[in-house]
Amino acid sequence: MAPGQNGVDYEHRVDFQRLRDYRLGRAKAALEASECGAFLLFDFYNIRYTTQTWIGGALGDKMIRYALLMRDHDPILWDFGSAVKHHRLYSDWVPDENYRPGFLGFKGAVAPEGGADLMKDAVAEIKSLLAAAGLADAPVGIDIVEPPFLFELQRQGIRIADAQQHMLDARVIKNHDEIVLLNQAAAMVDGVYQDIVDALRPGVRENEIVALANKRLYEYGSDQVEAINAISGERCNPHPHNFTDRIIRPGDQAFFDIIHSYNGYRTCYYRTFGVGWATESQKDAYKTAREWMDAALDAIKPGVGSDDVAKVLPKAQDFGFENELAAFGLQFAHGLGLGLHERPIISRLNSLKDPVELRPGMVFAMETYCPASDGISAARIEEEVVVTEYGTEVLTKFPAQDLFVANPY
Repeated sequence: MAPGQNGVDYEHRVDFQRLRDYRLGRAKAALEASECGAFLLFDFYNIRYTTQTWIGGALGDKMIRYALLMRDHDPILWDFGSAVKHHRLYSDWVPDENYRPGFLGFKGAVAPEGGADLMKDAVAEIKSLLAAAGLADAPVGIDIVEPPFLFELQRQGIRIADAQQHMLDARVIKNHDEIVLLNQAAAMVDGVYQDIVDALRPGVRENEIVALANKRLYEYGSDQVEAINAISGERCNPHPHNFTDRIIRPGDQAFFDIIHSYNGYRTCYYRTFGVGWATESQKDAYKTAREWMDAALDAIKPGVGSDDVAKVLPKAQDFGFENELAAFGLQFAHGLGLGLHERPIISRLNSLKDPVELRPGMVFAMETYCPASDGISAARIEEEVVVTEYGTEVLTKFPAQDLFVANPY
């Protein structure tokens, strides 16, 4: 379901308190099941999952925000400047004293060996909190970390373990509210694709389509447009994963990927179009990409191994690559949630050797790609799916069963 985006009194929509409780509960359960006494989190998706707070834009990935989740304790968040006061006013699900100012140097812009002792003091504070909680002798799980911070943890005698595996396992099963938000995010992209179809005419440039998509997504209420890939004409093969100022021409094949988040929950959503008309070569490539997609979707069922899905995907050599590593990212699936690439990852590169069981509540994007026989065109399709008790539901609704020709002559 993709209900209206506003909170109302006459319908059940997203229950954000239930969402916050679910996410923190999953994180705490993952910690309890681990060998760790605490998780120290720098990955900003893990921070949002445990503290239910967010800073995006320029500060989201600078390794200056970090959260400590200790056994039987509420999370503690060190955040940037005035954000701490804001959290205390408006994010009261964490105790006031657990919001603390923190700063570690903007990825080395403040030298760690300088006089500020930022990392030394931060580690000392963490160490004292662990000792007070009786966790001084237990390992601390970390998701991602700057080398100087890791060295300081080791210097002060804190044993380190890997928390990222535990956190990704916690995040893999989405509850009802997460699935609604993922559905709403996809619905926004459904609408953007209609705008793209209306604008996709000879003379428009790839970057203009990117600008249009950004504008419409932010008007819809997106909280972060992470990337818009716009690829057309001879740029379709090989796939460059970016956009340029190329002018789109009559008869081009063009495909787009729209990656954004709504209330933190992301899309990865490709569609391919003909511009004005489509050649037989382009139609054949699209037909093949669709057949590969449908075979993969038919294989997805609860209880099935990811290797069974990977086996129906084409081999790298089937579409012009020497091996699976060189072709990675063109025929695969990746989990969707607060992060763009979560679990499960399904591909011939990894799943045949290390399969995982597909379970209800998993949400992922399945991608296929097929180069055309003309040597320059290619078809790219992506569907977002939810694994349910009875099979799958597809969240991405813009027509993709056949090659869509925009503004036909």
